[in-house]
Amino acid sequence: MDITEIRVSLRDDNKLKAFASITLDNCFVIRGLKIIEGAKGVFVAMPSRKRPDGTYQDVAHPINNQTRDWMEEKIVKAYEQEVEKVQAETGLEVTESEI
Repeated sequence: MDITEIRVSLRDDNKLKAFASITLDNCFVIRGLKIIEGAKGVFVAMPSRKRPDGTYQDVAHPINNQTRDWMEEKIVKAYEQEVEKVQAETGLEVTESEI
């Protein structure tokens, strides 16, 4: 399995840094991934839905840590590249709080 496309849409929020969507093997899309600033840096939250009891349940997610780490590494790298692209286009340095 390959991630054949990653789209990142930056956000101007303290914790929510971006939304992302990924395409797997040019045939399956997962939308609604969130790139979030946590205590240990950015991480990827899987798409989820709110249940009637107020809790959230992932709609799609990796079934093991190896796959989660692999996906997260690629998505975070795409996020960082998008931040660099915005900085290059604007000529301004984008701080974490401005993304």
